Amino acid sequence: MKIGNINIGIKHKPIVIAELGINHNGSIERAIKIADAAIKSGAKIIKHQTHIPEDEMSLEAKKIKPGNSKKNIFDIIKNCSLNEEDEFKLMKYIKKKNRIFISTPFSRKAVDRLIKFKIPAFKIGSGECNNYLLVEYIAKQKKPIILSTGMNSIKSIKPSVKIFEKYKNPYALLHCTNIYPTPPHLIRLDDLKILKKHFPKAIIGLSDHSSNIYSSLGAIALGASIVEKHFVDTKKIKGPDISASMDQDELKELIFGVEQIFLSKGSNNKKPVKEEIKTINFAFASAVATKNLLQGEKLSLKNFFLKRPGIGDFRIHNYKKLIGKKLKKAVKKNTLIKKTDI
Repeated sequence: MKIGNINIGIKHKPIVIAELGINHNGSIERAIKIADAAIKSGAKIIKHQTHIPEDEMSLEAKKIKPGNSKKNIFDIIKNCSLNEEDEFKLMKYIKKKNRIFISTPFSRKAVDRLIKFKIPAFKIGSGECNNYLLVEYIAKQKKPIILSTGMNSIKSIKPSVKIFEKYKNPYALLHCTNIYPTPPHLIRLDDLKILKKHFPKAIIGLSDHSSNIYSSLGAIALGASIVEKHFVDTKKIKGPDISASMDQDELKELIFGVEQIFLSKGSNNKKPVKEEIKTINFAFASAVATKNLLQGEKLSLKNFFLKRPGIGDFRIHNYKKLIGKKLKKAVKKNTLIKKTDI
C-alpha cells in the first residue's frame, strides 16, 4: 500500500498519522496552527475530518449527545467543521510543507469535495465501517483506503473488505475503541491479531483513543503498520477530542518509539547474530580440566567441566566426545582441553 510517497506495510517502517480531527473547533487559523505543530513534531501524514453536517446527518441527530459532551452531535459537528474554502487552505498549507493530507469523509458530498482536492487516500471512520453504501461510494474512487473498525465485529467488517477487494482498493484495517478517552482495559490490543487472522491480505493498525501513547507503542510491537492518534498543539484548549489527543512532545516521543520498536523487532529467526561473537567468546563455556591431569588419564566429568571462555575446541555441542578418551599429554588444572591433547 502506498499513500503519496510513503510505502506502508509489514516490510516498511510503521507510519504515525496525526489526526487533527475537529480539534481546531472550526477555525482555519487554529487548524493551520495545529497542523504546523504536527509537522514540526515529525508527522508525515496529517489527517482531517471532512464534515458537511446537513449531508452527513438528519435533524434527528440534534437529539443525540455523545458520551463525552453535553451538546448534541449535530451542533458539535456544525461548530467544529471547516467549509470547503478553509479545508482547501488547510490542505494546501500541509502540501506546501511537503507533508501528506488525507481526510475522513462522513457523507457523499464530503467524498465529492475530497475528490476535487485530489487527495491520495481516504480514511473511513468506525461509524461508517458498516455504512456499506458510503463505503462503496468511496471505494469506487479507486484510492487506497484506511478503515477504522471500532464498534464493529468481524461479521460487519467483512462486507466492507469485500467491497474494497471488488474495486481493488489497497486497504488497511485499524482496530479501534470509540470511547474518548479509552481506558486501558478496553483497548484490547490482542484484537490486532484477530483482524490479521480473519483478513490476512489487510495491512493492520491501531486508531488509538487512549489518553497516552503506550497503546500505540504496544501495537507496533504486535505488528501494526499504522498508528493513528488525535493530535493537538496544546491540551489547554477545550474540545470533544482533547482528552484522547497527544501533544507535540508525545507525538515526537511516539514517532521515535515507533522507529525504535520497529528496528527492535528482528527477523523472526531466533539465532545468534554475527555482532554477538565477541560476547560469545567470553560468555560461552569450553571444556576445562578441574585438576592436574596426567598423560594417559581417562577423561570424565569428574576431571573436567565446562567453564568460560567459549574459545576452546570442546564446547556444549561437542564436549561429550571427550568422555572416555585418554590424554596424549598432561593438562594443567583450570586450562582448556585441546584437540591435540587427545
